[in-house]
Amino acid sequence: MADTTGPPTGNSTGQPTTTGNPPGSDDNPAPRKSSWKYIGPGIVVAATGVGAGDLVATLIAGSNFGYTLLWAAIAGCLVKISLAEAAGRWHLATGRTLFDGWASLGRWTTWFFVAYVIVWGFVYGAAAMSSSALPLQALFPDVMDLRWWAVACGLVGLVFVWFNKYAVFEKVMTVLVGVMFVVTVYLAVRVTPHLGEAFAGLLPVLPDEKDSVLNTLGLIGGVGGTITLAAYGYWVNAKGWTNAGWMKVMRLDNRIAYLTTGVFVVAMLFVGAELLHSANVAIASGDKGLVQLSDILEARYGSATATFFLIGFFATSFTSLIGVWHGVSLMFADFVARYRDRGETTTATSAAGSPSSSTAAHVASGDRERSWPFRAYLLWLTFPPIVLLFQGQPFRLIILYGVLGAAFLPFLAGTLLWLLNSARTPRPWRNGLLSNAMLVLAGLLFLVLCVKQIWDQPWGDFF
Repeated sequence: MADTTGPPTGNSTGQPTTTGNPPGSDDNPAPRKSSWKYIGPGIVVAATGVGAGDLVATLIAGSNFGYTLLWAAIAGCLVKISLAEAAGRWHLATGRTLFDGWASLGRWTTWFFVAYVIVWGFVYGAAAMSSSALPLQALFPDVMDLRWWAVACGLVGLVFVWFNKYAVFEKVMTVLVGVMFVVTVYLAVRVTPHLGEAFAGLLPVLPDEKDSVLNTLGLIGGVGGTITLAAYGYWVNAKGWTNAGWMKVMRLDNRIAYLTTGVFVVAMLFVGAELLHSANVAIASGDKGLVQLSDILEARYGSATATFFLIGFFATSFTSLIGVWHGVSLMFADFVARYRDRGETTTATSAAGSPSSSTAAHVASGDRERSWPFRAYLLWLTFPPIVLLFQGQPFRLIILYGVLGAAFLPFLAGTLLWLLNSARTPRPWRNGLLSNAMLVLAGLLFLVLCVKQIWDQPWGDFF
């Protein structure tokens, strides 16, 4: 069941009750007082959104430019706050899920979502398993091959998410985030940052090099999450927050999420600036860069520090794995539920005519996490990608994965702007000037990065 700190999600018969505010409803739930004791979904989205790749990108930025782009890392957190807040606000203000909102905008959103979750999930599954396997192989080099470590990580993630509901999932993610936090802060303190230079890095200055604008935008856009930003609203509902009375709590939770994310990326930028930039040491991009960093840490500070770092590296990678296994499977289950009920007669529909199954209360009830679509997508994330681990990743699929991944955040920003400025959202919870400005900024930022990534793909070899 959903977390017991939330509002009631069932009646005496055990069936979920619609505690949300469908469009047009006069229901005005009393606001909950924001409190630290409710925090949870924000920790989950922070843990899932910050993967090994994000830490490497920030580490390399510190290695190349010192503290110059500290402001860009922080700006990335602010941009993602606006996107996650908008997704959570839609779920709470309307009592409907984000996919239900997308579907009301036209069939094209469904086609995009289906293509995205199929192709993206297939390739991401292999990448997430490999990322989690790297630190384990470094910690236990003589146990088994990297590919088998990757398979083991995928299967452990599958079993964990399959047999546990949100409440247990959140607790485990919180523990792993605690490990990540301690490790990254310890490293940042260990390298003894120059605080004067760090404060100077808060000024928005671009590095003096070719493509500095695009590189800076890439750092801003790469801080913490892609589809996990859309999954945030689902985790909010799974927590038991299903109506606008939880809005203040959600906003505090969301800020905590990206404050945590900011600590992770700023700490790794400190490490890059002090440990790598000052010694003019380069590391590889991608997850293997963190394995290289462990070797550098061992040479500089000893094996204990290197081992401690590898444990944090595993926590970072594995939280991203189980976070996607849970959050995106929850979104896929919602997609199937909506279209399974499409065309059936129902007495509870939104203003756009959406079925009653796509409500926050249904997500809060926990039924989604026991449904066959949820488990089917879990299997899709786990078993087909194992083939890629042993046979290599097909060239055309990787290109499609890159394009769809680049297009998702412009899609998310654009559709949230549309939904939250229309009659689909109750008037008190529609976008204000600041929300619109941040979503427009996010949309433009990710559109530029999307065009660049599509442009950079080797299309000549694709056909």
